Amino acid sequence: MTWEMVMGLEVHLQLATRSKIFSGAANRFGAEPNVQACAVDLGMPGMLPVLNEQAVRFAVMFGLGIDARIGKRSIFDRKNYFYPDLPKGYQVSQFFEPIVCEGTFEVPMPDGDLFSIRITRAHLEEDAGKSVHDRFPNQTGVDLNRAGTPLLEIVTEPDFRTAEQAVAYLKALHSLVTYLGISDGNMAEGSMRCDINLSLRPAGSEAYGTRTEIKNVNSFRFVEKAIAVEAKRQQELLEDGLSIVQETRLYDAERNETRSMRSKEVANDYRYFPEPDLLPIVLDDAYIAAVSADLPELPGAKRQRFIEQYQLSNYDAAQLVSSLAMADYFEATVTACGEAKATANWMLGDLAAALNRENLSLEDAPIGPLDLAGLVARVADGTLSSKLGKQVFEGLWLREGSADEIIAQRGLKQVSDAGALESLIATVISNNPDQVAQYRAADEVKQKKLIGFFVGQIMKASKGQANPKLVNELLARALAGD
Repeated sequence: MTWEMVMGLEVHLQLATRSKIFSGAANRFGAEPNVQACAVDLGMPGMLPVLNEQAVRFAVMFGLGIDARIGKRSIFDRKNYFYPDLPKGYQVSQFFEPIVCEGTFEVPMPDGDLFSIRITRAHLEEDAGKSVHDRFPNQTGVDLNRAGTPLLEIVTEPDFRTAEQAVAYLKALHSLVTYLGISDGNMAEGSMRCDINLSLRPAGSEAYGTRTEIKNVNSFRFVEKAIAVEAKRQQELLEDGLSIVQETRLYDAERNETRSMRSKEVANDYRYFPEPDLLPIVLDDAYIAAVSADLPELPGAKRQRFIEQYQLSNYDAAQLVSSLAMADYFEATVTACGEAKATANWMLGDLAAALNRENLSLEDAPIGPLDLAGLVARVADGTLSSKLGKQVFEGLWLREGSADEIIAQRGLKQVSDAGALESLIATVISNNPDQVAQYRAADEVKQKKLIGFFVGQIMKASKGQANPKLVNELLARALAGD
């Protein structure tokens, strides 16, 4: 039987506020355990929450960024459950009336096509603390620094059918929230965590299968792997005539498997009821309009502008706007050299490869926009061939100077003097009479293949510095006897 995967994703996004959602305690990553948890975060008796307006603003920014309906009246609710890192015995969340309602998110796929994902809701809530299992032998520690960190939980409809779609969505979501500046989206630090709700059904079936939830997957690569192994596990069970148990599972990256954590709770298990210590959030049109007016150019709009303004392909534009740093780098380079397509090729080719090889971010690259612009300009004006340009790129990466300085130091200037090239061509033709005769006796199709031999000899004689375009033009004339 052919099976179809059906998935919905829940993303927990830590918001980049300076303080927590209901207290004035600092909200930053990396502090010593339990130094950023105040009496409110610890759930001490008599402590009352005070809402952080910046968290509300960030939530509205996100809603506007996906063209969602903003809940002008939203309320907080208590989600009741017991866990050691939840000292109050409940989490303040939004269940009945969320701040961001239904919306649609356009996701660029690697091939440049777009597909739409329906966003069910996005609601504000507080994060729990963190249980630490590897600090003390045979014991678990509780770090409450994270307790009270503002979260935006983003829930989709079950619109995903492949792991590739899920990863593309998460990357696009990461781009959006970093463009907005509402989160750093750092999955390794837990700023962006993904829960995957996955089920299988026979291909062509309308009914959904029983789903499992894979909890807190923290990298794009692990999301892809977790989906693959869980889908395989469910398929094997179904084909053996067994049933899928609705449960929450954990992805173990070392063993590349999912394993059961607990039975899957439903809303009734949490005994949701309105939070009595917080008033409803009431937003008017003026507030929403003011937030909208402050929105930056978002990835989708920037992608379309890059296509129209710079005549880039859908694929190139999508790659270049995937992060704000890359988009800004591209525009700074093009402003300096005026060569959009060539800049895109260098950035998505040699620069991307070098960054991956050295495991560096673009912000830490030794080649800045003006450095790359100098290189692109010298290839464009014929000073360098593409091959020589790679040598200059290497020099830029090693911080040997500007493109012009490296060209001078390494003696890399392309030979474009017609007289000098004609002399080289004449020598090569004279030294290879058999190949010349073979070329002249061949038809046009074979000639195109045979001419590569002569070009190679000329490039070797010129130490790679001959202008290849001019060489091809002059060589074709010489071989034709012109």
